[in-house]
Amino acid sequence: MNRKRRRVTLLISAFSVLAVALVLVLVALQDTIVFFYSPTDLKEKEVQIGASIRLGGLVEEGSVISRDDSVLEFMITDGAESILVHYKGIVPDLFREGQGVVAQGKLDLAHKFMADSILAKHDENYMPREVADALKKGGIWQGESETP
Repeated sequence: MNRKRRRVTLLISAFSVLAVALVLVLVALQDTIVFFYSPTDLKEKEVQIGASIRLGGLVEEGSVISRDDSVLEFMITDGAESILVHYKGIVPDLFREGQGVVAQGKLDLAHKFMADSILAKHDENYMPREVADALKKGGIWQGESETP
């Protein structure tokens, strides 16, 4: 085998190893990636029932219902759409109506969001970019600056 053929063989082998490594990494990450959605995104896009997602927006005024078995139901809105969230557990101290919130969980068959965890934000300056962009798009952004 001459030098040129060895070099080509080495390059093809290296590319093959990199391609296999990339496929393995993508397969491993597929189960851990959590996508972010606003209530409008959930209505407009095909979201797989039971897939782990994050839902963000503002807690709708007058929508919080607290049950005695530490179950909380409330609506998350982005100004255009709202979705019912069902959560069992202790909510953060900063959780209240009109404030930003990010809930991680799954969408059930009745299109109710079953949250596993709740993250409350004390103002829009500390919101994830996706939540702030959804609020701006809905026309209810309350931040001081134009960028989150």
